Amino acid sequence: RGNRDRAHHSVRADRQRNERDHRVRQSGATECAVQESVSSSGFAVPRVAIPAVLLQTGGGKRSGEIYVMDRVSQHAGPETALDMLNRPEGFFPFRPADDVNAVLLVTKARTVTLTVPRATTPEDPDRLSAARTGRLELTLADGSQLSGSATIGLPHHHARLLVYLNASPEPFFAVTTADEVHLVNRAHVLYVRPQD
Repeated sequence: RGNRDRAHHSVRADRQRNERDHRVRQSGATECAVQESVSSSGFAVPRVAIPAVLLQTGGGKRSGEIYVMDRVSQHAGPETALDMLNRPEGFFPFRPADDVNAVLLVTKARTVTLTVPRATTPEDPDRLSAARTGRLELTLADGSQLSGSATIGLPHHHARLLVYLNASPEPFFAVTTADEVHLVNRAHVLYVRPQD
């Protein structure tokens, strides 16, 4: 009987240890997910931190940092915050300013807007010279409003705001003000009022 109790205790101890190991692996998985989002195909890709203000469907704005790749294949220079949001991955890392030791993996689907300083979003002068700028006012799902301008990089005969809003399958588009770029999730826009 003494051996049976010991064996039973040993099994229980192993199960407790496995559960504890599983918890360690789960918390390690979060770290791994952040590292995977910061690396590509096993090779580390240098990242650049950009200050940002996050607005999600739960309400309340949060200041912090997002991370973009140092360089990308689709254009010269670093990845923009808009490029990062329109990548197919469903989540992105966000370091809140009020807890610099934490990294939150934020879902893009529940992100209403992500606002970054305009200086961190380089604009291609060739694209700007060929594009039209349209002023607009957005009403978001929570009733808040956002005014600014959008760079409509479509052929002149298609350069209407409606065509611009419908032309891209990408979930986010940019609304620019004097100092900031608001990256807006199309799914959280109630309506747009052209200002031109």
